[in-house]
Amino acid sequence: MAFVEKMLEKIALKVNGTTRVTIGTQEVDFGGTYRRLPILDAIKEFAGVDVKGMDEDELRATCKRLNVDITPSMGKGKLIDAIFGTYCEDKLVQPTFIIDYPVEMSPLTKRHRTDPSLTERFELFVCGKELANAYSELNDPIDQLERFEEQAALKSKGDDEAMYIDMDFVRALEYGMPPTSGLGMGIDRLTMFMTGQTTIQDVLFFPQMRPEKKLKKEGEEAGE
Repeated sequence: MAFVEKMLEKIALKVNGTTRVTIGTQEVDFGGTYRRLPILDAIKEFAGVDVKGMDEDELRATCKRLNVDITPSMGKGKLIDAIFGTYCEDKLVQPTFIIDYPVEMSPLTKRHRTDPSLTERFELFVCGKELANAYSELNDPIDQLERFEEQAALKSKGDDEAMYIDMDFVRALEYGMPPTSGLGMGIDRLTMFMTGQTTIQDVLFFPQMRPEKKLKKEGEEAGE
């Protein structure tokens, strides 16, 4: 996290001459130390509920009470994520590290060294949008297989985004994998923030456009 802070501060200074960037109506400061906020604490702060220790049924009831859109195929991880997305993301204007994700939300991530119900993962949010995702890689083949099996159970319930059981990957882990971590950052979104844009379309060389056939059809309907 310290590396990310220093990198973004340096980029902001290089591009704008200051760590403060105006994005739409918000002034964002990429300098200094960013807030570290556990995801369950974020939900407690912004949604007003403590979901720690809740089982799937309790989470479903909580989502219903909070008017959070959910589907029957969602497991614990996605239910927690749905609450977070509905109540928390847009509150994270200044750079904020969301940390300590529950195991159910991070099937490829190593368990937290002090709380095995959590994982060693963080996501960086700016102006209500995710800018980066990072975690310690899970290198325990037994734990990984159990996570894959849990994912397969979710897939059987209709979760299209759940993972398959990848025995080749598990077998590779059995041979040994050194402690590893990784960071992924959205470069287009980073460019958007550093140039003060409010939409990613403004920084893409080839922004998404509606298909030509659809445009032609709309034109014909307008002429009728």
